[in-house]
Amino acid sequence: MKKTLFLTIAMLVSGGAFAGTEHYILRDGNHVQHLKITDKNGEVTVSADVDFEANANEKDRPACSASLTDEAKRVDKDNLIVKKHSEVDASFCELKINLTDTGAKIEQSKDCDNFAAGICHFSTEGKELVKVK
Repeated sequence: MKKTLFLTIAMLVSGGAFAGTEHYILRDGNHVQHLKITDKNGEVTVSADVDFEANANEKDRPACSASLTDEAKRVDKDNLIVKKHSEVDASFCELKINLTDTGAKIEQSKDCDNFAAGICHFSTEGKELVKVK
């Protein structure tokens, strides 16, 4: 019994030693964007979510929320690409994520409109999501 308990604890601790999660957030008026990057044993998973309510220049536009989660390909130390297949049609949403020491910037392909419609979008439009420490 003690051996089993010890092995279970050792596996949990060793698995956690190779896992890391980073969070990034951007609040721009009534727009909130969140990015979560999890690297577990070299497998990178990205989760991006947005919650937008209309800013003053977007009045009469409905609020929206969107999220996207999938495995990412590491292009290099500071760049990730996520490609998510649309369940609606034969398109892909591609997010290009550029990481810095203090945050992250996201660019999205035009087909991401199938995932984030209306005023919602995953692109940070040149602004930087701030890394949460």
